[in-house]
Amino acid sequence: MRYPHPVLCIRDETAADVTAIEQVTVAAFRGAPYSSQTEHLIVRALRDAEALAISLVASEDDIVVGHVAISPVSISDGATGWFGLGPVSVAPERQRCGIGSRLVEDALVRLRLRGAAGCVVLGDPGYYGRFGFTRAESLVLADVPPEFFQARAFGASRPKGLVAYHAAFHAQR
Repeated sequence: MRYPHPVLCIRDETAADVTAIEQVTVAAFRGAPYSSQTEHLIVRALRDAEALAISLVASEDDIVVGHVAISPVSISDGATGWFGLGPVSVAPERQRCGIGSRLVEDALVRLRLRGAAGCVVLGDPGYYGRFGFTRAESLVLADVPPEFFQARAFGASRPKGLVAYHAAFHAQR
């Protein structure tokens, strides 16, 4: 029996996925007004630094159509076990089909199962709010409007302070 739509599979990235992840990431952010067009370089730098705590791909018929990265963040109060979500990329022709949501949901479940204290994200509150992210009142990401910086605690940890993403987030062309 043939399915009318490709079956979506969310899985850990493999070495064979690296080129496809880069292509999907470039395409996903091409022309986005909020993008510096360096997201693919960030993912590459995180991988090179072995700082990808979680790196999942979405594939349909063995073709990579999406990717999500999660990496450790540091907080000035010394809180541990916190991570940053992103970049999240979905091939333009497959956007608005629920693939990004599946990637985020699966990544957060895996992060929680690893015993993480929480996760932060920089992005649209309307989108990330559906995953339990709320404005990070006690956390600050420098030079970012506070309404776009959000957090989700998995337990009692409520850190306060300045958040710093991995140095890979400063990747340049």
